[in-house]
Amino acid sequence: MKKKLISMLLTVAMTTALLAGCGSSQEKTAAPEPAPAEAEAEAETGETEEATDTSSAGGEKYGVVLKTLSSEFWQSAQKGAEEKAAELGVEVEVLAANSEDDVEGQMNVFETMIQSGEYVGFAVAPLSDSNLVNTIVEANEKGYLVADIDERVNDDNLTAAGGSLVSFVTTDNEFVGKTAGEYIASLLSSGDEVAIIEGKAGATSGEKRKAGCQAAFEAAGLNIVDSQPADWDKTKAYDLATNLISKNENLKAIYCCNDTMAMGAQEAVQNSGKDIIVVGTDGNSDAIESVKAGNLTATVAQDPAGVAARSLELLVKAYQNGEKPGDVAIIEEFIDPILITIDEN
Repeated sequence: MKKKLISMLLTVAMTTALLAGCGSSQEKTAAPEPAPAEAEAEAETGETEEATDTSSAGGEKYGVVLKTLSSEFWQSAQKGAEEKAAELGVEVEVLAANSEDDVEGQMNVFETMIQSGEYVGFAVAPLSDSNLVNTIVEANEKGYLVADIDERVNDDNLTAAGGSLVSFVTTDNEFVGKTAGEYIASLLSSGDEVAIIEGKAGATSGEKRKAGCQAAFEAAGLNIVDSQPADWDKTKAYDLATNLISKNENLKAIYCCNDTMAMGAQEAVQNSGKDIIVVGTDGNSDAIESVKAGNLTATVAQDPAGVAARSLELLVKAYQNGEKPGDVAIIEEFIDPILITIDEN
């Protein structure tokens, strides 16, 4: 069994908390410059979350569109992109939709950035594998390079629409799920009942985590009694876990595809008075503190700051090398997760 000591937990928790503390957004007061005359009419947008510009004397400004800035995970990604921009001597502006359900809002944020003419390239973390396909194509048609962060765009759909990406950097999400599933299996016996709380239906990262965990459960001979989405939401996960516990009296473990849902599921377990394993994903500070306190069983930590930083780095390199959309094959890089749990020895 792969384990980390309490000291490891404290170190990771402090690091994550520092990243999150630096990730607060600041609303801009100036409106974007008008789009060039040849650009299409500006799309209507709703309210969006914004982060402070990171400025430099380099003159190149890159746009980063994340899923949201209301979660610790994406605040860490924001911080990683901003720090990498400062290191590279370029400017970056990080924007996001209001929530991870706001697929149209994210598209409108991206379209407005494209039409503004302020940026030389973009890095985006789509809310689904399809919601930004047409907007990426639009950016490419205007000569902009686009890098993909964390959530994989559907390659077939993008290619068919005439679009391209310079890079895709993410955590190996299938390995995330496999890591969690194998850890849970190591604590149980063949035939034991387990369940999976998925992310948002159609989100590639969540689907891959589910697939990796499911494969690990099946390989260990565990009985998967249910697998349903809770849309990355704590309250929905709480309700779903409460229902799972009520319907399956022999349930032994629940894997959640992010820590937000894991915290909701853990609350449901505590309220039930049963001894049920709950493992999450992301390595958020509250999840790590819960593991440390002996409540949440484990979390599979990711490196969102590293993923966003590397995505921006590859985008900047491609732009400065004079590459054009579709010039080169996409660069793919995967960053492995780390299982965080209490050492029981």
